[in-house]
Amino acid sequence: MTDEVPASVATSPRWHRHLELTATIMLAVATVMTAWSAFQANKWNAVQTRSYSAAGAHRTESTKASTLAGQQQIIDVLLFTDWLQATADETGGRLPTTYVEDPGTYSTFLYRRFRPEFEPALQAWLAADPGTNASAPSSPFVMPEYKLEAREKSAALERAAEASAATARQATARAGNYVLATVLCASVLFFCGIGLKLSSPRRRAWMVGCAAVLLLTTLIVLATFPVQL
Repeated sequence: MTDEVPASVATSPRWHRHLELTATIMLAVATVMTAWSAFQANKWNAVQTRSYSAAGAHRTESTKASTLAGQQQIIDVLLFTDWLQATADETGGRLPTTYVEDPGTYSTFLYRRFRPEFEPALQAWLAADPGTNASAPSSPFVMPEYKLEAREKSAALERAAEASAATARQATARAGNYVLATVLCASVLFFCGIGLKLSSPRRRAWMVGCAAVLLLTTLIVLATFPVQL
């Protein structure tokens, strides 16, 4: 009489070999994914560092430009006040609707020292006839023509600083995502490593199966992450 070997016993070694091969492949893939995630996390951290540095530099330059604009406006105010008094003394208190230089007068001496950015605003203000028109603007400094290049530069640098800071925050979030992917890959390595050491085939298959699901999920998530090279 011939002894028959149960099918489960006969197929068990081959099934174990397939499971071990699958786990080995998963370990290799998880190792590569771990290295890639760590590489990308470092790259995005570098972007974060550069962006924050750029934001700081932009804000420093913006502060310098803003300070210069304030100094220029003070100069404009002081010269305008003196010019206004000199013009009033020379015209008997009347303001012209347009100023024409008169060499030898103190008002012309001051007028020639106005900054180029201030002159258009002054002439536009005089054209509004502030001496008799009650609805005329109160001073040249509220006129649309009064523009300080340094102030506009300061605003542009501040916008650039905000853009760099936003890039840095985005890079921080992306680096964090890759760090999370690294942790998930480490979990895959853990489940596969433990699963291969278990004596129970069912438990071994369960652990490797969990690792496979986790590996597939991590791979799909990684595929959606932006890449920095």
